[in-house]
Amino acid sequence: QVQLKESGGGLVQPGGSLRLSCEPSEIVYSVYMMGWYRQAPGNERELVATLSWGGDTNYADSVKGRFTISGDNSKNLVYLQMNSLKPEDTDVYYCVFRRIGGDEYWGQGTQVTVSS
Repeated sequence: QVQLKESGGGLVQPGGSLRLSCEPSEIVYSVYMMGWYRQAPGNERELVATLSWGGDTNYADSVKGRFTISGDNSKNLVYLQMNSLKPEDTDVYYCVFRRIGGDEYWGQGTQVTVSS
């Protein structure tokens, strides 16, 4: 079973930056979308950003202009550069790969805490 591993989370002050990374335990073929979601306790998991195989990006309105998703589909690497972080960005961040045919792989999550 493929496992995704996120890294780069941590504690940062408001206005600071973090860069999240995600890589799989083995190469995953036929991935058409890589993305990031986030979830706070008691809340539903929400989309942060996605990157399609063709390079198209999609962002939640709350992060537009502050977060940038990038990656290398051939190497199954995806990143999330987060700038101008706010306390409301505090969440557990998860990466996801979606394959043609419907399979999905999720990571275990990395905690991002924005606090002074």
